[in-house]
Amino acid sequence: MNIAMIIAGGAGSRMHQDIPKQFLTVNEKPVIVYTLEVFQKHPAVDEIIVVCIEGWEQILWAYIRQFNLSKVTAVVPGGDCGQASIYNGLAALEPNHEAEDIVLIHDAIRPMVSEEIISDCINTTIEHGCAVACIPCAEAMLVTEDQESSGRIFTRENLKRTQTPQGFKIGQLLEVHRRARQQGIVNSVASCTLMVEMGEKVYFSKGSEKNLKLTTVEDIDIFKALLLAKRAEWLKE
Repeated sequence: MNIAMIIAGGAGSRMHQDIPKQFLTVNEKPVIVYTLEVFQKHPAVDEIIVVCIEGWEQILWAYIRQFNLSKVTAVVPGGDCGQASIYNGLAALEPNHEAEDIVLIHDAIRPMVSEEIISDCINTTIEHGCAVACIPCAEAMLVTEDQESSGRIFTRENLKRTQTPQGFKIGQLLEVHRRARQQGIVNSVASCTLMVEMGEKVYFSKGSEKNLKLTTVEDIDIFKALLLAKRAEWLKE
């Protein structure tokens, strides 16, 4: 079984809006609904659960009904950080799922994720046991100690920019989370960083520059443009 876990537990303080960014409306539809619809339509996704910021659960359920998101089976309370929110979701899945079932952890604020990206994440997880959507690092990378200057470069060929979805076997990721909690690791940046911190290897799956994370108001502008964009027919893949 393949379960999508949509993480919508953040307040979105960097967006400087009055409501969490995953609930902002773009072209008369909430951002989180765009995200959920992609997983709803994917033929290999069997079930969806959402880890939701406190106080917004009933609004989310209203959207689930309104937009006929029938694969959503549960809305789980978020934690005080991303790692805690993901653990809450895993703990909710554990009683009714097999350890070998695949969970795809995805940010609610990445609404431009494609069917191809989801499929490759699932296939890589089946082959290697886990998968992290990634794209190459195209920019020149500088190392700084004071946040104002640099005298050292970092080779970009050795870097990957991680995205979501990130796929894992439920049993393995739960075990890693529980070991981390025992060791006092409670606020790792992402599931992939937690895996690495706990001595596990992660494998790369397909990402995309279009699979942007809506963090700032400028990202909303880019999202709106992408919704309207149509690739020129003469451009080669």
